[in-house]
Amino acid sequence: MKKVKIKLGSNSYEAHIDSGILSQTGRKLKKAGFVDKVVIITNPVVKGLYGEALEQSLTPEGFTVTTLQVPDGEEQKSLETAGRLYHELANCHAERTTPILALGGGVIGDLAGFVAATYLRGVPLIQIPTTLLAQVDSSIGGKVAVDHGQLKNKIGAFYQPRLVITDIDTLKTLDNKTLSDGLAEVIKYGVIWDKGFLTYLEKNIDRIKSLNEEALEEIIFRSAEIKAEVVAKDEKDLNLRAILNYGHTVGHAIESASDFRVGHGEAVAIGMIAAARISNKMGILSENELLRLESLIKQAGLPTKLPELKVEELISAMQHDKKVLMGKIRFILPEVLGKVFITDEVNLSLIEQVLLD
Repeated sequence: MKKVKIKLGSNSYEAHIDSGILSQTGRKLKKAGFVDKVVIITNPVVKGLYGEALEQSLTPEGFTVTTLQVPDGEEQKSLETAGRLYHELANCHAERTTPILALGGGVIGDLAGFVAATYLRGVPLIQIPTTLLAQVDSSIGGKVAVDHGQLKNKIGAFYQPRLVITDIDTLKTLDNKTLSDGLAEVIKYGVIWDKGFLTYLEKNIDRIKSLNEEALEEIIFRSAEIKAEVVAKDEKDLNLRAILNYGHTVGHAIESASDFRVGHGEAVAIGMIAAARISNKMGILSENELLRLESLIKQAGLPTKLPELKVEELISAMQHDKKVLMGKIRFILPEVLGKVFITDEVNLSLIEQVLLD
């Protein structure tokens, strides 16, 4: 088993990464001091795959388990769904010490995390991510949120989990598209922080896509390690942590403008290329490095071209993005692969030019 420590003073916690680790959840919660009851929040698909195994790890340790289900889909990340979950938590007599276990992908992690942060002014949160995207990104760092209308993650909080339990075996039930979605965030870490990690991805992309256990463990561990380093330096997203949004300025706009028909990873992949092209046209990122990034994203099974969306709708979505500061759209742009910078000095006409290319 590999462990990543997210060092945040009194909010510190660990991410445990291994195959078959789901069966150890009950013991880990007991060791962490939890007793009595737990509440699992998940969706019907994930419950069918892993709900029973999770319950079977909890009940022998003396836990009473309540499972709350949320239909699948980004549209469930809403205040309306959160309100229903508050009602169900009250009905099952969840207390301030009752941990919420977020079993699922990014939508469940964000929604359950938001509910945990706000119910009774905060109850313990355990992240149990079951998709690659959630395992390498959204389960770590304590950003929890719901969408508001077409505005993604507009209402949320910083709320760290007590523990992250990452079972690599859950990736075996993912389809190719969902796996590729997660690879977008993995590639992001190489671009923003570690060029050597990008080289590893280039050399091992076929092993990763074929679900080689050793390669999967390595990319999950290194991605979590990079995110932990960044978050430890800037927990509340005041400066450095913004680099984790590389590809997300355009990416979130694509998700919103497409009514979330374009998946998060696909949107971020296109956003990463858009940001790289902006940097290239500004005379910063070299053509060779741009082409190298495009090649890796394509090999990962991700798109590099904008879908059929109106540019004016994308620009409008970007102007409503939560990263906008003083009315200016902020971009994270690659200086070279492995190093990025934050700027709000990207000309609107250049953004439009890149989106229209």
